Amino acid sequence: MTVLAVLIAALAAATLAGLALGSVRIPTAQVVEILTGRAEPSPFRTIVLDVRLPRVILGATVGAGLAVIGTVLQALVRNPLADPFLLGVSSGASVGAVCAIVLGGVFGLGAALSTAVTIPAASFAGALISLVLVYALARGGGGFATGRLILAGVAVSYILTALTSLILVTADSADHLKEVLYWTLGGLGSARWDMLALPCATLAIGTALLVSMARPLDLLLAGEEGATVLGLDAARFRAGVFVLASLLTGVLVAYSGAIGFVGLMVPHAARMLVGAAHRALLPVVALMGAVFLVAADLAARTVAAPQDIPVGVLTALTGGPFFLWLLRRRNEGVPA
Repeated sequence: MTVLAVLIAALAAATLAGLALGSVRIPTAQVVEILTGRAEPSPFRTIVLDVRLPRVILGATVGAGLAVIGTVLQALVRNPLADPFLLGVSSGASVGAVCAIVLGGVFGLGAALSTAVTIPAASFAGALISLVLVYALARGGGGFATGRLILAGVAVSYILTALTSLILVTADSADHLKEVLYWTLGGLGSARWDMLALPCATLAIGTALLVSMARPLDLLLAGEEGATVLGLDAARFRAGVFVLASLLTGVLVAYSGAIGFVGLMVPHAARMLVGAAHRALLPVVALMGAVFLVAADLAARTVAAPQDIPVGVLTALTGGPFFLWLLRRRNEGVPA
């Protein structure tokens, strides 16, 4: 409970900082007045409520979701290097979203329909297909090799990135070009109030379902044979959770683009605090992921202000070295 209380306080502090800081700095006391409804209408009020607050909420939602997904994938495949980005799931979701953007323009679908239905559905389909493909490649030869999983994920991710690039260079419209670039870099700049309901609801329901599956996830950590002996249908359970993870990834990527390495770094930090039992781990991971991405997005907005750097660039700059460090520890035989 102490860890959760500290993380909630950290998220509140990161939220206040995210609302107060940026190209226009607003005093924290004035931000509090705006949030509590005691401030008079002003440009600052518009900036806080209509621009920054939706962005902070989307950042917290995406960060929490990606961290939870990374934790679950690491348990499912028993590999601490697993992550939605490294396994190609985020890339698959991005390809689906990009196809929806381009085809939506070709067939004249309305913007509201595209945002509300087409893009999330296409992202989910792309994420699920890529995850199934990576898993099938890793099971080649009749067995499941966790080391081969990462290689398959990287290979599939490269193929999907190339496919996205192909769509990018063949897009007829300059508007499509800008939107596709957004999906490839990952960012929160398009956040609006009318687009928060689906990702927030999906995160809440998905995380609650995964917490209810904490015991089977713990059993998988002991190995598939041990889990089967204890009464778990590992293959069926893994397939169901893969679908749920793909749904979460698809919805989140549909609104943020492909933001990498959050699901790799945060679970390892959380395990150092509360251990590997998923009932305690998943809530901590969700809060840590929210804090991390809100803070990363704040850095992206302020480090080169007034220019807005895509937050996916910063997470890659921090996650890449972390991945190499983690890989070196595994090669040296140190438990990750």
